[in-house]
Amino acid sequence: MNKLISAVSPHFSTKRDTTHIMLDVILALCPAAIASVLIFGWRALLVIAVCVGTCVLSEFLFEKLCKRENTISDLSAVVTGLLLAFNLPVTIPIWQAVIGSVVAIIVVKQLFGGIGQNFANPAITARIIMLVAFSGEMTRWVNPVGGFFDEVSAVTGATPLGAIAKGLPLPSYLDLFLGRHGGSLGETCALALILGGLYLLIRRVITWHTPVAFIGTVAVMSLICGQDVLAQLLSGGLMLGAIFMATDYATTPNTKWGKIIFGVGCGLITVLIRFWGNYPEGVSFSILLMNILTPFISKMTRSKPLIGGAKS
Repeated sequence: MNKLISAVSPHFSTKRDTTHIMLDVILALCPAAIASVLIFGWRALLVIAVCVGTCVLSEFLFEKLCKRENTISDLSAVVTGLLLAFNLPVTIPIWQAVIGSVVAIIVVKQLFGGIGQNFANPAITARIIMLVAFSGEMTRWVNPVGGFFDEVSAVTGATPLGAIAKGLPLPSYLDLFLGRHGGSLGETCALALILGGLYLLIRRVITWHTPVAFIGTVAVMSLICGQDVLAQLLSGGLMLGAIFMATDYATTPNTKWGKIIFGVGCGLITVLIRFWGNYPEGVSFSILLMNILTPFISKMTRSKPLIGGAKS
């Protein structure tokens, strides 16, 4: 060996950088974006465009103001905008979508140092803040009736989880699977979300551990509690949260057992809120609470170096 190079980790590099990973996530979210427009109409596209545009602009302006390196080219702000839009109802006032996007990027992401430094998922946190600040608009759902959304072809109604809580009739399993019911833009069509998840698995952007643990825990607990398992799995933001938000690199554990513990914890909190809480959905709250516990889970499940010595 002619030259010995000593350096701190990481010791392996790859051509797959943040931009490529985020591009894969954007492609995986495209089926859900298309489904939202087909289900809720042109205004869904407007909400998505406003959230994405505001997130990118907020990141650009904040970094300019703080004289930081510009990072909009890594596409992480685009992903945040998409995920936030997917967590909003189609009727959300545009100015509220703008406020939520600014909160996600500046308050949750940039004030903590930017990508990789935030302790919580920006889109999830912004959604919860909007739910508290604009509870009326954030819980105004429409049930699509036969085509693109407008005031004539859609009627106000409860989400499937709201219907379960109130003892109302549920849509058919097929309607739940295809997204033909009330809900947030990107959470209704389970088929589109599953296709996106399979793409991310094939591309090795995510692993199976957290989504399977999250969804599996909700399924098992629903069965134990005598709930309709399929309805619980296909309703609300479970698929969206488990596949696209509980797998965020920066805010979730990076060990295999850590991912499983994280997913199980999210599933248990989701079930507790859904079955015994005052709010019919618990996915957002569960992910945020487990985000806070991520450093402890990672430390607990991190492999320890083997230290040994010769015995005298």
